[in-house]
Amino acid sequence: MEGVFDRIRKNISRVMIGKEEVIELLLAALAAGGHVLLEDVPGTGKTVLAKALAKSMDFRFGRVQFTPDLLPSDVTGLSYYHQEKGAFVFREGPVFANLLLADEINRATPRTQASLLECMAEGQVTVDGQTRKLEEPFFVIATENPVETIGCFPLPEAQLDRFLMKLSMGGLSAAEERTLIDRYIDAEPLQTLQPVCTKEEVQNLQAECRKVFVHEDLRDYIVRLVQETRKSTAAPAGGLSSAGVSPRGTLALLRASQGLALVAGRDYVVPEDIKKAAVPVLAHRLLAEDADDAQKAAVIKRLLEAVAVPTEDWGRRLD
Repeated sequence: MEGVFDRIRKNISRVMIGKEEVIELLLAALAAGGHVLLEDVPGTGKTVLAKALAKSMDFRFGRVQFTPDLLPSDVTGLSYYHQEKGAFVFREGPVFANLLLADEINRATPRTQASLLECMAEGQVTVDGQTRKLEEPFFVIATENPVETIGCFPLPEAQLDRFLMKLSMGGLSAAEERTLIDRYIDAEPLQTLQPVCTKEEVQNLQAECRKVFVHEDLRDYIVRLVQETRKSTAAPAGGLSSAGVSPRGTLALLRASQGLALVAGRDYVVPEDIKKAAVPVLAHRLLAEDADDAQKAAVIKRLLEAVAVPTEDWGRRLD
């Protein structure tokens, strides 16, 4: 029987050309209950990927186009006085969705960006002193353009740390680009995409993800990797803060590794899951003043080479 992840991947592949690794990591983040930041130049398919994932699941979809004049209430919703009812009524914002696309998030002011902090971290919205829970599952995909900086507001570390992963779409090979032309020349596959799984199936997968077995030695391996990011010897050119990756990053690497194992059809984590998750999960959490994304990724890759990988029967559960 075809699994949920296989159905979603096959459905998305009707729209996306290539990008298998990005899709795999995106599904792992979904399974882990985290959020994803997609950063790349315009036209690489960030928004299309988010829409294709939303359409593949029976999800309530919300989208916010972030601009400098966007207000926090435009995201979370607001209370207004309803004359006929003679009382204040709350109007839900687009954040009340199962999958929220925060498009070009770095174009909004820090105050508006911060309106997502509570939503992403706690799955709830507080407006006028009243807290409202968001429907589960709740998954945020934010996009940003790294090229244009005029009129943009870089995400602060507190906001970046809320994203389980930061991914880049990358380009297409010549063969993939030719396939893109052939597929889209007389059709628009995204418009005909239909759901292939339900919200309940996704929630079950998220519950299963927490049960994926992680061997004691691999738990130690995750800790050693994170601890190494806090040492000055890991610094790239330009300098790296001694703070390194936060404890939230440690848990993020654990959850992402469990998610990758589940996407691969395993109920236990192997070292390759941790290695594959390390750069997307840890690099954007490094506190480096003058280091760009490539330098941060290089730091994590060097640590993966330097920290010894334990050998064991990873599926063996210890009593």
